[in-house]
Amino acid sequence: MGTALVIENDPSDDLRRLGEWLTEAGLELTVVRPHAGDPLPETLEGHVALIVLGGDQSAYPNAAGDPGAPWFPAVEGLLRKAVRHHVPTLGVCLGGQLLATAHGGLVERSTSGPEIGPGLVGRRDAADGDPLFKYVPLLPDVVQWHSDEITELPIGAVLLAASSRYPHQAFRLGDRAWALQFHIECDADMIADWTRTDVATLDELGYDAEAVVAATAEILADVEEVWQPFAARFAALALGTLPDADIPHPGTIRTLPLLGQ
Repeated sequence: MGTALVIENDPSDDLRRLGEWLTEAGLELTVVRPHAGDPLPETLEGHVALIVLGGDQSAYPNAAGDPGAPWFPAVEGLLRKAVRHHVPTLGVCLGGQLLATAHGGLVERSTSGPEIGPGLVGRRDAADGDPLFKYVPLLPDVVQWHSDEITELPIGAVLLAASSRYPHQAFRLGDRAWALQFHIECDADMIADWTRTDVATLDELGYDAEAVVAATAEILADVEEVWQPFAARFAALALGTLPDADIPHPGTIRTLPLLGQ
């Protein structure tokens, strides 16, 4: 059994269904809550994976130069160590944005406005050779809830999913780190809580809270159909049991075997 380090940045965005999928796939989870005062480890020693969840904070500093949360520099440090040492990593929404900023990407307030509720993202061609995304359908259902966006990917990042308003919906960095701009962990209760705490955003969009919750609940089975196997593959990758975990290197010249060998 292997243990994944999970960083919960906001009490309103816990592991929820994603946690169930990962544990069902055999991955043990150690959750740290820096928002509640839990200290973050300095290294990933003893962990087979890193998962960074979402939150209401921004991945970029404020006008005074203060980070979105006091522990974000430490989270970014762990994300850099994870990529450097090939530790399987998954960043969800804010967690994905922090993976980007930790490696020189850019996150900003989106000029396209907030993205809230059920949505579709389009899988890019590069996903065909990705260990996690290769089995994701062309237009998977997702849940959205963000006002910031990744406007520039880190150098070397591979874009895996996009949408018309937000071109960077998912990417991979290196061979073991993935970022999702969207949510896959939500259930209807979580969305209902967010509608109560984010009234201003709903008002800005002219959305009815009950309609957002009902529309999200309607697609949750479709979200599970796509993203539960995705989570299981991530768990298998972390545990070293994923059979097709290697990523083909572009530009590698394929040669035919010599006759008789």
